[in-house]
Amino acid sequence: MPIRHSTYEDGEVRSKIRTAEICFAGHVKLKIYGKLSCGSGKRMLRKNRVFFASEKEAQLSGYRPCGHCMRNEFVKWKNRET
Repeated sequence: MPIRHSTYEDGEVRSKIRTAEICFAGHVKLKIYGKLSCGSGKRMLRKNRVFFASEKEAQLSGYRPCGHCMRNEFVKWKNRET
């Protein structure tokens, strides 16, 4: 289940990242997930950001890979969809 960024303080989020409870971030409205280091992800608004522990969790929640930071996964996803 995704973790909404708006429900946690920044210190709590950093702690969850350090303990690997959070490994990926997603955009609620666009249903895209990517790496925490992604420039596109860093620009999204806090209210639109969710976190995932794994890629599988993101995919099961209906999110697709980011075309910037997860190019290979995105291409696989896109080829599967067509």
